[in-house]
Amino acid sequence: MKDLSNIFERKINYYETDRMGVVHHSNYIRYLEEGRCYWLEKLEMPFELMEEKGITIPVLGVSCNYKRHVTFGDIIVIEMFAKEYSGVRLTVGYNVTNKVTGELVMTAETKHCFTNRDLKPINLKKYAPEFSDKFQRLLEKCL
Repeated sequence: MKDLSNIFERKINYYETDRMGVVHHSNYIRYLEEGRCYWLEKLEMPFELMEEKGITIPVLGVSCNYKRHVTFGDIIVIEMFAKEYSGVRLTVGYNVTNKVTGELVMTAETKHCFTNRDLKPINLKKYAPEFSDKFQRLLEKCL
């Protein structure tokens, strides 16, 4: 059975479109975050649990390459995968496709670091090895 924990589907709402009837580019950043939160939840590392353990995952950067547009009512499929992981930093890759057409809508990546509640960088390998091991396995799946 195929593991679908890294696949997130989302229907486009009318209010997310612009005057031309297409999704405004800024909304894709939200979609990536929704997908990432879903992914971490499915991996049994939801943000709530990480925050209970004193871990935050700020975004350091976002890079997007828009390929095609989507409009109201379309369903997008977001696939997340670990591109880089060091214990201190994590890069998540994304492929966003239109569910009906199968066309690639966007490729993206987000760069993150791990910090404590005071926003001081931490090494997840030492601070929370149970989470670090999961990220390491995700990275190895993609190599």
